[in-house]
Amino acid sequence: MSHPHAARPDALPARPRGARRRVWVLPLLAAVLSGAFALALSLGSVPVSARELWTLATGGDAGLAGQVVLSLRLPRALAAASCGGLLAVAGALMQVLLRNPLADPYVLGISGGAAVGALLAMLAGVTSALLELSAFAGALAAMALVFGLAHGEGSRTPTRLLLTGVIVSAGCGAAVSFILAVASEQSLRGMLFWLMGDASTASRPAVAVGALVAGMVACAPLARDLNLLTRGDVTAQTLGVSVARLRLTVYVLASALTAIAVTTVGSVGFVGLVVPHLVRLALGNDQRLLLPASALAGAALLLLADTAARTVIAPAQLPVGVLTALLGVPVFLFLLQRNGR
Repeated sequence: MSHPHAARPDALPARPRGARRRVWVLPLLAAVLSGAFALALSLGSVPVSARELWTLATGGDAGLAGQVVLSLRLPRALAAASCGGLLAVAGALMQVLLRNPLADPYVLGISGGAAVGALLAMLAGVTSALLELSAFAGALAAMALVFGLAHGEGSRTPTRLLLTGVIVSAGCGAAVSFILAVASEQSLRGMLFWLMGDASTASRPAVAVGALVAGMVACAPLARDLNLLTRGDVTAQTLGVSVARLRLTVYVLASALTAIAVTTVGSVGFVGLVVPHLVRLALGNDQRLLLPASALAGAALLLLADTAARTVIAPAQLPVGVLTALLGVPVFLFLLQRNGR
């Protein structure tokens, strides 16, 4: 007779004690994100005091400062924060599924497809709304191409998806180079800023914010299966996980989150690569904690980087992707050295 307290083979593994103790990190990251929002809304050519911010938060009239915050800084801050969260979550998902610490949200050619669509729209001189639509269409086209080519005669294995994504990215890179070569000098600066990441034109952040919320809701029921997947495909299948379906679901989810982020702020590097690493070092690999923590940390990082990009050499602005790369390169080299030891 079996022991009454014996664990069932398909039972959900208990959350480790360390993970329970580290849950307090989520409120800490939320507080950091709130502070980053306060800085983003107050810093700029028109300084906004904490008192004026409180007036706005309580529904009062803050005059010129209120107009600057509501019409310019708040939409940009929401776009930067939500896209940082999207990239960090997508990076965490890709690293788990590909079992590759170098995997990032752009590994499947999504960024390249969005870049081709956006640059073609700039070359045609379309409006900003059509520019975002064109970038999103390019990202979806690249995603469909990768998934279609990677299927082959069998299933979409991680290696086949990765190699197909690399080839599609190379093709998109060639197309981007061609577009830059034939573009006029007037449109070349805007193209380069978009390619390096630029949140200054993100005037409609509602789509990115909604995508981040929807993405986190979609990730919640997948976290348990992802935890099992980290133990290996055989173990996950033994415990009742449909590995093929899980991989396809999460690949599509990560690709969609990346497409929306790239459409909103352009190609911003290193956020989806470095943030999941840092969070994993601090909190472990429990996806129930790693994914929301990555979203908060990525949002805070990109928001702080965008604030610095528009204030460091004001009135001129830097592409936010330049600052994330300057921060991400030494951090990632440190992580490599630490892991090597």
